[in-house]
Amino acid sequence: MPDILAEIVDHKRQEVDAAKSAVPVEELKQLADEAAPPRNFFAAVTRPVGSTRVIAEVKRASPSAGLIREDFDPVAIAQAYHAGGAAALSCLTDKKYFQGDLGYIHQIKDAVPLPVLRKDFLIDTYQVWEARANGADAILLIAECLDEPRLIDMLILATELRMTTLVEVHSVDNLLRVRPHLGFPQPQYQLLGINNRNLSTMTTDLSHTLRLLEMVDAPSILVSESGIRTHDDIRKLADAGIHRVLVGEHLMKQPDITAALESLIHGPAAA
Repeated sequence: MPDILAEIVDHKRQEVDAAKSAVPVEELKQLADEAAPPRNFFAAVTRPVGSTRVIAEVKRASPSAGLIREDFDPVAIAQAYHAGGAAALSCLTDKKYFQGDLGYIHQIKDAVPLPVLRKDFLIDTYQVWEARANGADAILLIAECLDEPRLIDMLILATELRMTTLVEVHSVDNLLRVRPHLGFPQPQYQLLGINNRNLSTMTTDLSHTLRLLEMVDAPSILVSESGIRTHDDIRKLADAGIHRVLVGEHLMKQPDITAALESLIHGPAAA
């Protein structure tokens, strides 16, 4: 298959250049200064210790699945997730490949008290300012998209803006590369995500997190992403000491999102 991630990142560079021309970064900084303080995404996901915490994803489409949900209403979905016990939310904001929108973040936060992560392909500090100006409490930083200096710059800026960062890796090489920077510049602002989906081929394997676990210094900040569909998957991860997961596609396909999330967290009897 073609390298989908490379295609997305190439398009994102063009998108960011256009955004900079349309809205100067100084304007974003002013909006960020005027925005309400971020909700504490890190605390929502890591506490209480030892219980499974689900980051539920608001996602209409993806390159691997195509259109996931036709009756897509980001606010109604966020409310269903909140009712079902989600600890936090992830919101896709990429338009071309995921049919997302930055405007969804404010809409969701006006409707539910949960913290919201901007999930996109961030390659420039401009997008960090853009995220905060649009109400995001946290951002995703994909190691496969970022060289080390850019990653560090974005970690520092996000921390200055009091936003949580979810630093995502897939490959062993990238895990080893980002591991020294986790907790920099302040540990209470960073999470490590292991994506079970290979973003170059879009194939998924839940066991990928378990294979990389021994190379993770702090399992308490680890989030397993993608490929989680059943309560047995949750139990398998929990038995290995992994108590934070990000789930999107499976829940978005369910007719009753609240019941599906309750079942995922607590088992079929809960629904």
